[in-house]
Amino acid sequence: MIFRQLFDSVSGTYSYLLASRAGGEALIIDPVLEKVDRYCQLLRELDLKLVKAIDTHLHADHVTGLGALRDRTHCMTIMGEQSKADVVAMRVAEGDKVTIEGVSLDVMFTPGHTDDSYSFAMGDRVFTGDTLLIRGTGRTDFQNGDSRAQYDSIFNRLLKLPDETLVFPAHDYKGDTVSTIGEERRYNPRLQVRSVDEYVTLMANLNLPNPKMMDVAVPANMRVGLHQDELAKQGLSLSARQAIECLGRPDVLLVDLRETSERAKHGTLSGALHAPYPAIAENLEAGGMLREVAAATGRRIVFFCAYGERSAMAVKAAQEAGLCNAAHIEGGIDAWKKAGGPVLAGRG
Repeated sequence: MIFRQLFDSVSGTYSYLLASRAGGEALIIDPVLEKVDRYCQLLRELDLKLVKAIDTHLHADHVTGLGALRDRTHCMTIMGEQSKADVVAMRVAEGDKVTIEGVSLDVMFTPGHTDDSYSFAMGDRVFTGDTLLIRGTGRTDFQNGDSRAQYDSIFNRLLKLPDETLVFPAHDYKGDTVSTIGEERRYNPRLQVRSVDEYVTLMANLNLPNPKMMDVAVPANMRVGLHQDELAKQGLSLSARQAIECLGRPDVLLVDLRETSERAKHGTLSGALHAPYPAIAENLEAGGMLREVAAATGRRIVFFCAYGERSAMAVKAAQEAGLCNAAHIEGGIDAWKKAGGPVLAGRG
């Protein structure tokens, strides 16, 4: 198991790099834009391939590194389904899992600091974002924060984890790097309350100044999506309505880039070939499944995913592999459903 805790001293942000070796797949939690060069250097040094990048919530104190890492590494971007970010490759919800080879994170919806705050649990540790900090808790006075919701997230979710569970937050301003659930229950001054009302009163009287970068960070972090309009200009993009009209055509092969869990949850399209995005490079290389299918049948490959981000990257990967006629469904299955397209019941 590879685990690295990385620190941005300007914003006091911790980012976390996880991998399990073998094929070298890696994921990162809460990356900071100014540290992207460092992350990429570390990935090269450890011979890792970044597959997924997660933000625990829409940050107000730094600009996220999600978009830059996606552009540099072609990784998938992930946030909670409540996020106000324009486009991320995958939106997760309570009870979902985020997986890479050898690593599985349980998704926990823990609102309160913001209305899109999530924590991610893995075995002996939990990544709490700004919900639970070391000897503190995330403020609740902006971005639809809610002290009552945060109390519930902490006392009825996070503190139900085993006492020995390691707590890795998204921020620390005192130099602490890790705690445990048991420590926080006993020593966190904000958790020594007798009721939710007492907690609400405590949080209402913090009188903290706004984060210095809030006016810059929040708007920037709401616009992290990969712009898909360039592919449309090149004729390599289908609107949802155009894609619906292609359904069943013998000269078109729909390719579903989503993960099995997404297909089970949100449904599938009739006749679509399942080829999860993380394997796109090998599927397009000589002898790869998609390249062989395209060569054998002459069908035009039309990629789709959840919101169009992975499929747009897949089109670019196809061009680089010499398949210049591939296209994608702009806006993904989300746009397809909104246009009234037929969807089969979820399956793996």
